[in-house]
Amino acid sequence: MNYRCYASCAFGMEGILANELRDFGFENVSTQDARVYFDADMQGVAKANVFLRTADRIYWVLKEFKAVSFEQLFEGVTSIPFGDILPSDARFPVDGNAVHSALGSVSDVQSVAKKAVVRAMQRVYKQERFPENGNVFNLYVNILKDQVTVALNTSGAGLNRRGYRLKNAQAPLKETLAASLIMISQWRTRDFYDPLCGSGTIAIEAAMMASRMAPGIKRRFDAQSYDNDFKKAFQLERDYAKSLVTEPQMQIFASDIDRKSLDLAREHAHNMDVAQWIRFDRKDVKDFEQPERAASIITNPPYAVRMGEEKEVATLYRNMGKTFLPLEDTLVFVITADEQFENKYGAKADKRRKLYNGNIKCTYYQYFRKKR
Repeated sequence: MNYRCYASCAFGMEGILANELRDFGFENVSTQDARVYFDADMQGVAKANVFLRTADRIYWVLKEFKAVSFEQLFEGVTSIPFGDILPSDARFPVDGNAVHSALGSVSDVQSVAKKAVVRAMQRVYKQERFPENGNVFNLYVNILKDQVTVALNTSGAGLNRRGYRLKNAQAPLKETLAASLIMISQWRTRDFYDPLCGSGTIAIEAAMMASRMAPGIKRRFDAQSYDNDFKKAFQLERDYAKSLVTEPQMQIFASDIDRKSLDLAREHAHNMDVAQWIRFDRKDVKDFEQPERAASIITNPPYAVRMGEEKEVATLYRNMGKTFLPLEDTLVFVITADEQFENKYGAKADKRRKLYNGNIKCTYYQYFRKKR
C-alpha cells in the first residue's frame, strides 16, 4: 500500500531535503513551505525516519480538504476511516496549527478534530468510550489558508533527537540544521574541522555522514509500534543501517577553548559511537594552523544575542578572519546571526544563504577562495 507523506523541515531547507528524498529513491517529491511531499509504502516510511538527516518529522497524510467552519472540519475528519487505522485502545492525542484560516482557534480545532476521530471509531468499534491506554498515534491537523491536512506523525519526537545529545549546551545547534550545513558545503573527501565546536554537534554529524551512519539508528519512532508489520519494517531498516557503517576515509577535528564544552562534545560523540573518529583538542581559534591536506571548516560561532556580548563576539570574528583567510586549499563555512559578520571577518563571502537557527534569522557565509 502506498501512502502520501510529507517530511517537515526548517524554512529554507526544503531543497536540501527534497534532494535527500530523491537520492533515497522516493518518488513524486514536491516542496511547500517547511515541508516536502513524497510517496512511500510502509518500508519507505521506516526508511525516511531512519535515514533522513535534514527532516524534522515524517507524516502520513490521511486526508486533505477545505474547511471554513467547524462543521466542515468535523465532517472532513469523521470521513477518515479511523476504525481501520487505529486500534480500539490507541492513544490519539491531537496537535494542530492554523495559519491564515477562518478557524483561528487552534485549541478548538484540536477539540473538534478529537471528537470527530471518536465518532469515526465508534462506527467500527460500536462503543461509546475509548480507554486510550495503548500505543500512541499522534494526529496532526494543519490548516493553511482554509486547506486542512490531517496526518499521523510517524516519528514521534523530532528527528533531530538522534539520541546522543542527552545534556543541553547553551544555545545548541539543532542536529538537523548541522547536517544541512554540511550538505550545503558539499563536503565529501576533505579533512573536516570545527574550531569552535561547542557541544560537538557539527563534528558528530560529519562523523556520522563520513561513516555512513544513519541518524535514526539508535532511537525509536512512534510508527514502529503501530502494528507488527510496521515493527518489522523498522527493524529491517535499522538492521540495514547497521550493516552500512564503515570507518571514515578522512580525518575529523573538533576544538574549542572552553573545557566544559569540549568535555560535553566528547560525551555526545561517545553516546553516538563516533568518538573514535573525531580528534578533540582544547585550542583557541587564534591558534588554528594550516591543515596538512585539503580541508573544510564548518562552524557555528557564538552570536551577540545578549547585551554586553557585542565587543567580545566582534573580536572573535576578527580573529577568525585573521586566522582563516590566509589558509591554503581550505574552504570556510560560517553560520551566524550577525549581519555585519563580513566586515568584522575582513572579507566578503563568495556565497550567502539565509537560514534559521531555531527562531533566529541567520546567514550561512561560504568562502571558496584559495590563497594565491
